[in-house]
Amino acid sequence: MIRAATPDDIDRVAAVVVDEPVGWISAERFRADLAAWMYRPEWTWIVERDGQIIARALWWGRAGDTHPVALDCLSVDPSVPDRAALAAALLRAGMSAVGAPAAPQFTVSVAAGWRDDPATTAAVGWRRDAAIAAGLTDEVERLRFEWTPGPVASGVAGRERDRLVFQEASDEEFLHAFRRVASGSLDVQTRRSVAADGIDAAARAEMDFYLGCPGDRSWWRIVTTGDGVLVGLAVPSATPYHRNVGYLGVVPEMRGHGYVDDILGEITRIHAADGAQVITATTDATNAPMAAAFVRAGYRTTEIRIVYSAPVAGEALGLQSSTP
Repeated sequence: MIRAATPDDIDRVAAVVVDEPVGWISAERFRADLAAWMYRPEWTWIVERDGQIIARALWWGRAGDTHPVALDCLSVDPSVPDRAALAAALLRAGMSAVGAPAAPQFTVSVAAGWRDDPATTAAVGWRRDAAIAAGLTDEVERLRFEWTPGPVASGVAGRERDRLVFQEASDEEFLHAFRRVASGSLDVQTRRSVAADGIDAAARAEMDFYLGCPGDRSWWRIVTTGDGVLVGLAVPSATPYHRNVGYLGVVPEMRGHGYVDDILGEITRIHAADGAQVITATTDATNAPMAAAFVRAGYRTTEIRIVYSAPVAGEALGLQSSTP
């Protein structure tokens, strides 16, 4: 039987253990996020056989969200002959019931070099098959980075910290900057949004997302040269768990001058000055320039996130092959 969980199921749902080399949600994390209203019984879907839970799908959202924004744990008991088929049926049922305006993304977290490990490739394989069968046919790999206090990396220390001006600004000024940096972006999601909805709507959606994050709006900075020419923007943010790099970008005509290092350095300094012991960040695996900037700034890769999502209008343009 495939169904949504009820409050009476919570103990059994929390007790599920995933014995595969992929990221999964432990009982402690599930209960904590359930209490914070980021997991909910109606977003938690299970498959039962003879009174035992043999599969679970945990959709996640922020406390104030009406709909979940991501599926971050999908597991099927190894005793099931066709794990992908059962998982696909579970995904279709859950996605239909939660009623989100767009299918939530499904993220599978693995260690770097995962393709060299047969157990990990098998764990990813049946989840990929399930995602594709359920309509989540677009696949992007993202690198997750972490910064912790330590010596300043040479790539950042060597920059002239005063060559740019970082200043607070109005929402209108930030929306203009979001539009400008979206033009020609290498980020897969940004390019998809621009292709599907146009640059104005994509910029508005990006800004609204960060306004809804736990970070403080007062952290945001417009970035200019000393004589007031727009360079880009820095949007330090936070997740429910850690401080986060958030969003940074450089306008097209200013790219290629190493300003990304200055902007990332400023975001890192803002968080570090507030005592952050961990700062997280992600970028697409194909975005070599941004990944290199994180390394120069002293961030280290902690995992790979394989993200499956439903296709959107504009995919025929081939935009899925690029990143920010």
